[in-house]
Amino acid sequence: MPTRQSQNSTPTTADVLIIGAGPAGLSMACALADVGIRSCVLEAAPLDSLADPAEDGREIALTQHGMAILKSLGQWDEIPTEEKAPLRQAHVFNGQGEASAQRFLGFDARGSGSDLLGQLVANHWLRRVAYQGALRRQNMIEIRAGQRVSGLSLGEAQASVTLASGDTLSAPLAIAADSRFSATRRAAGIGAQMHDFGRSVLLCRLKHSQPNQGIALECFHYGHTLALLPLNGDRSSLVLTIAADQANEMMAWDEDRFLAWVRTQVDGRLGDLSLAGPRHLYPLVASYAHRFATQRLALVGDAAVGMHPVTAHGYNFGLYGVELLASILGQAKKLGQDLGEAALLARYAQEHRRRTWAIYQGTNAVVRLFTDDRPAAKVLRRGVLQVAQHLPPLKAAITAQLTGRQPGMGSNLLRQLQQLRAGLTLNRP
Repeated sequence: MPTRQSQNSTPTTADVLIIGAGPAGLSMACALADVGIRSCVLEAAPLDSLADPAEDGREIALTQHGMAILKSLGQWDEIPTEEKAPLRQAHVFNGQGEASAQRFLGFDARGSGSDLLGQLVANHWLRRVAYQGALRRQNMIEIRAGQRVSGLSLGEAQASVTLASGDTLSAPLAIAADSRFSATRRAAGIGAQMHDFGRSVLLCRLKHSQPNQGIALECFHYGHTLALLPLNGDRSSLVLTIAADQANEMMAWDEDRFLAWVRTQVDGRLGDLSLAGPRHLYPLVASYAHRFATQRLALVGDAAVGMHPVTAHGYNFGLYGVELLASILGQAKKLGQDLGEAALLARYAQEHRRRTWAIYQGTNAVVRLFTDDRPAAKVLRRGVLQVAQHLPPLKAAITAQLTGRQPGMGSNLLRQLQQLRAGLTLNRP
C-alpha cells in the first residue's frame, strides 16, 4: 500500500475513518456513534456482501462479556434465538486411542456467575447484525463500499487515506479493522508477530443422531486437532486443523470418504453423522501487532490480535477493543479533546495489550504443545492434562479464557507452560 496521497479531496464530516467493514469495523462505528462520534467506514467489498453476507463455515464462541457488548450495541437481540447455541461445557481429549469417555479434561462455567461458558453464533450472523446496526445509525455512520484504500498518510494533525479512485479522505483519527493481514497496519510501519502454523482449518457442519448437550469436544489427536462445537438442532460444527497439504487433499474427497474418516476420528461420539453443509478451508495463521496504535492510527479486531481458532472466540478480543476505544474516545469527545491525541491512543494500546497478551501467548503455547507429536511432548501433554484436572488455578486460568474473565494468577501457569514448550523446542533433535 503506497503512502503517496492524491491531490483530489472528497469532503467528509467524519471524526474518524474506519478501514474495514467486517463485524469489528462496523461495531466500532456503532460504538462511536453511541458516544456522539461520526465515522466513515471504507470497505473494498461491494455493498451487497455487507448487507447479505454469505455463510462461511465459521462459528464464534461469544463470552459473557462479548455478549454484553453486543447487547449494548443492540446487536444481540437481532440474532434469531435459534441461531444462538449454548456452550455449557468443554471436554478436552489428548491423543487418539487415549481419549476414552473417562479420560478428558472438563471445563464448565461454575464460579463465573453463569450456567454457560458462552454461546456460539455463526460468523455471517455477526456480520449481518453489525451492518444492520450501522444502518440504524446512518445519521452518524457513512459506509463507502467498493472503495479500496490504496494509500495512507499519518500527519501531525490528521490521518488521510487515498482511495483507488484517486480521492483522499482526512479525519483526526484512522482506525484499521482490515483483518490479521492488515495492509493498513503495514502501511503505517507497524509489524506483527505472525505465526504460520503450517496448517489449515477445515470447517463444516455435521448432523448427528445423538444430542450434543451443549458440550464442545476438543480432540488433540496425533497429527491433527479435531473440535466439535455444539449447535442447535442436533448439529455441530467440525473444526479440523491439519497439515495444509493434507487439508487440500481432503477437500477433494467425496462426501462418503470424508464422512468415513470423520466417523473414525470422532470414535462413535454423537452417534451417526452426516454432512449438514459445505466444507470450507482457511490457512491457519495467528497474529499479534507489535503496536496497537501509532500517530493518528489505532488497530482493532484482527488487525490488532488474530487468534488461533482453538477456542473459537477470537472475535471477543475485537469486541473488547471496540468497547475500550469507544469509551476512551467518548470521554475525549465530551472534554473537547483531539480524538487522535497520542496520549489517548497510548492508553488504549496499553490496556488492550494487558487484556490480550497472556491469553494470546498461552493459547499458542497450548496449541504448539498439543500439536507436537515427539515422544517428550506426548509425555508432557499427558502430564499437563492430569495436573490441570487436579490443579484448580491452572484449570481456572483456562476457564477464564473460555468465559472472557481475567486470567488472574493462573496466567503465570500459562506462561510456565509456554516456557516448558520453549524448552522442548530448544532441545529439538
